[in-house]
Amino acid sequence: MAKRYQRVPELILGFDTETTGLSVSSERAISYGFCAYRFGVPVWSEQFFVIPDRPISAGAKRVHGLSVEDIEARRGSAFVFNVEKGLTRAVQILRDYHALGAYVVGSNVVRFDLEMLRRSCISVLGMELNDGYFDISLLRIIDVVDHDLAIDPSREFRPRRGQEYLCRHYGIKPGGHDALSDARAAVEVFLEQVVHNNAGQASLDLLSDPVDFVASFDSP
Repeated sequence: MAKRYQRVPELILGFDTETTGLSVSSERAISYGFCAYRFGVPVWSEQFFVIPDRPISAGAKRVHGLSVEDIEARRGSAFVFNVEKGLTRAVQILRDYHALGAYVVGSNVVRFDLEMLRRSCISVLGMELNDGYFDISLLRIIDVVDHDLAIDPSREFRPRRGQEYLCRHYGIKPGGHDALSDARAAVEVFLEQVVHNNAGQASLDLLSDPVDFVASFDSP
């Protein structure tokens, strides 16, 4: 069962993907969004796109609005990778931030985004993500949906708690099914959830200067 957080971890990595479809076992991520917050303040972000090795379903395209042609057209203005490079970059970011002590924050992030990443790495890269290089099971995870259930387990008045609902409930601008914007929205929801857990007090001891933190990640 998820715990109720009374304090914001020093380092948070927001994570979200947009995908070719909803099956974690057979679909692929077509965009990855990451954003780092230190002491509750954004300090770094990255978004990149992937040319998938399978079609984007009509249902998925209705949600995020991306076609393969749209992704191809982003070359020159954004990072656009093949599937292998996209998976490698995503694992590198997660691995490096985990080593820094970060908590990964997202919406349904374990059941969907990370599970699709894990299965794709097995099928595409031959990486189990359970070894000395990177063990995905060791990630520190805060799922804002599970956290909200810990805050208020009753489903009578809140039967569905997807990210769009949580954004409305906590007064956060929704990400609009853009991977980076959704990653940021998930972190902002979590910050508001912690304020709620502290009886509305905004003072969360976030007093250290975030400027001294510089993410030391090479550009892809």
